[in-house]
Amino acid sequence: MIVDCGIYQDGRRREGPEDFSDALAGARAAGGFVWVGLHEPTEKEFGLVSQEFALHPLAVEDALKAHQRPKLEIYDDSLFVVLKPVMYEPHSDTVSTGEIMIFLGDSFVVTVRHGEGDGLAAVRHRLEQEPEMLGKGPTSVLYAIADTSVDHYLDVATELQTDLEELETEVFTPDRGGSRHTASRIYNFKRQITEFRRATGPLALPMSRLAGTTTGSFATALPFVDDKARPFFRDVSDHLTRVNESVEGLDRLVSDILSAHLAQISVQQNDDMRKISAWAAMAAIPTMIAGIYGMNFDHMPELHWLWSYPAVIAVMAGLEVLLYRTFKRRGWL
Repeated sequence: MIVDCGIYQDGRRREGPEDFSDALAGARAAGGFVWVGLHEPTEKEFGLVSQEFALHPLAVEDALKAHQRPKLEIYDDSLFVVLKPVMYEPHSDTVSTGEIMIFLGDSFVVTVRHGEGDGLAAVRHRLEQEPEMLGKGPTSVLYAIADTSVDHYLDVATELQTDLEELETEVFTPDRGGSRHTASRIYNFKRQITEFRRATGPLALPMSRLAGTTTGSFATALPFVDDKARPFFRDVSDHLTRVNESVEGLDRLVSDILSAHLAQISVQQNDDMRKISAWAAMAAIPTMIAGIYGMNFDHMPELHWLWSYPAVIAVMAGLEVLLYRTFKRRGWL
């Protein structure tokens, strides 16, 4: 349940009591903070943590149930932030998301992670190698997690762009764009982009609030967030804006590719129908002549003429050649 629990003072990790209450009291007395990391805790397991850190019941409920949109909520004793890290599997064109819930207080950070993917151990290790950043308190943890998540968004957007270019080449390559599996792959790609957008789009407002660039009712100071950290969050917000612009561009492009693919199929079907119609017209001429002369009436033109059979065959062949050249010239064959 508990992945890691660290006490930090002056940008350094310190040894301390394992009990949450004693660790929190000691951190507050020394001007430090406690960072507790959990992975998919049960209600019973999370109960002790929420009680010790006085976490709001509504936020605790969200952290346990997961499946939340990225958001930022302010409570009396903590700030609650939800992030959705994204993983992309290029071989299957699959985007999957996890969830990270962050409780930020005056002297503590509690992170709750749901889903597979990279944990926060790398973020913690990186922060512990940067005492100056870590010395800014709990805000540094929130910034590091947000920065890592958004930077990974940029990587995923680049990978999606590369795969989409390959899909575009496949669609517009002769003899490949009409594959019956192409449309389903394009539609699946669009679904993955939609899943990606669910993680990046709603995060824009929380990042703007943390960066201090919002206006109106959201332009208020956030508790437990160091004002000196706003430039760092503005950098994260700028990166997120780039990601959202990339996602919008990818969505438009994949829609255009799908429309182009369907148009290709329609044109191909029209070409096939023209070819079928042309061959049917060519088959109708000898069928009609043979049908007339197959009625076996006594009084028919040239019925008893010695050269009637070769003449009829020659007429059929001449008409076939004439029709073939006509259809070929018009592009029907």
